[in-house]
This record gives sequence, C-alpha cells and structure tokens, in this order.
Amino acid sequence: MVAKIQVTGLREFQRQLKAMDAGLPKQLRLALNEASGLIINYATARMPSRSGRAKASLKARSTQRTARVALGGNRAPYAPWLDFGGEGRRKGRPAYRPFIKAGRYVYPALDVKRDEVTDIMSEALTQLAKDAGLEVS
Repeated sequence: MVAKIQVTGLREFQRQLKAMDAGLPKQLRLALNEASGLIINYATARMPSRSGRAKASLKARSTQRTARVALGGNRAPYAPWLDFGGEGRRKGRPAYRPFIKAGRYVYPALDVKRDEVTDIMSEALTQLAKDAGLEVS
C-alpha cells in the first residue's frame, strides 16, 4: 500500500523555479521534508520502544518532487517488522506479529495528518512562488 498526496503541476512548477533561481528547488525539498517531519513526529510518538533505535530510524528522505519517510536501516532492521508485522527475518525470531498491510504507525500517521501535510505544502509552495517573484492569488 502506497499512500500518496499528489500535487498537480509540481514538476512544471519545480522546473520553472529552477529556471528562475537554481536554489529555489532546494527550498521545495526542505518543504517536503517539513511535511514528512509531521508524519514522523506523529508515528514516533506511537511506536513502541526498548532502545529507541526503531524510533530514531524514522527519517525524511525527500527529493525535489517527492516526500518519503524511511524506516529501519542497519541500526534497526526490525523496524519494518514493528510497523507491518510478519514472521521476521528468521522464523520465530523475532516472535510472530500479525501482518497489517496498512501498517501500524507510518501510514496511519499519514491518514491522520493528511490535512496538515496538505496545508504545509500549500503554504510552502505559495511562499516559494512569492520568493521567485511570481504573482500569487
């Protein structure tokens, strides 16, 4: 399951920003990271913790056109198991956890925070357009 918030015309907007000033698309990526951060904060508060590594593994990994939340990595390879469940890397270790396709933390955080993410992106895109000298209505 991949949950998406799609902005129509974002690619063209990014190209036009780059044509005006090479640094503006980087600001777009920072806005996407801010939106991802909202989801990360919500999910982190609900994720169980023993060592804190799984919580710390939630990271914003955005490009100039997409916002992503990364989970797991070398320090917490079990983090996807915490979120989605399943058998684990080896049968019986970690213990079986019921599989939930929609996840327990990240995707539900997106569902809950979708309106706030949309507001952050709308404000950021408007500010970027103003910074580029475009007229915004």
